Amino acid sequence: MQMKTAAKRRRKAPRENSGRLEKTAARRSAILRAALDEFSARGYAAARLDDVAKRAGVAKGTIYLHFRDKESLFQEIIRSLMGPFVGTVEQAFQADIPLRQLADQVVELFVREVFNTRRKDIIRLVMTEGPRFPKLAEFYYREVLSKVFGGARKRLQRALAAGEISHSSLARFPQLIAAPAITAIIWTGLFDRFEPLDVRELLRAQMNILFGERKA
Repeated sequence: MQMKTAAKRRRKAPRENSGRLEKTAARRSAILRAALDEFSARGYAAARLDDVAKRAGVAKGTIYLHFRDKESLFQEIIRSLMGPFVGTVEQAFQADIPLRQLADQVVELFVREVFNTRRKDIIRLVMTEGPRFPKLAEFYYREVLSKVFGGARKRLQRALAAGEISHSSLARFPQLIAAPAITAIIWTGLFDRFEPLDVRELLRAQMNILFGERKA
């Protein structure tokens, strides 16, 4: 009898542990979503962890079980939301495909995975809050921009050596390629109600200018 009871306990324990882990992950995700909502609505300085807790439906103390302070919470928003996109882009840069084809893929990735998601809100926050809170800008640069631009420079250097592009400026300044994406985020946040912007076509136009028209 005791052996059967012990066996039942062993079978039950993994299920209980799994349930606790799922609840913890769900609570953490809820906090991150609520924090992004608060930061977007109030700005980094004015956002309060009390209000984040209310949005997330948790006690304020629960936030401190997952995050040290408001800065670490903001950093985790960047890491958890932007990290998967950065990894996808880095893989794309390593693919052995023509540069023009890669450019089309990057356009679609940006529109689908950034512009049409909450990731664009993170970029807006970094642009508006970064000058006042340089640590946030530094973290975003280290976790996102340095990796994306680093991969882009390597791919563009290979393209230059292979004759896919004829000018070294693109390899030196990949910001030239990213500029329309930033323009799109700024424009749609400020002026879209006056003049809606077709973001996908804007980015495709830039790629056509830099790398030539796409073949039909």
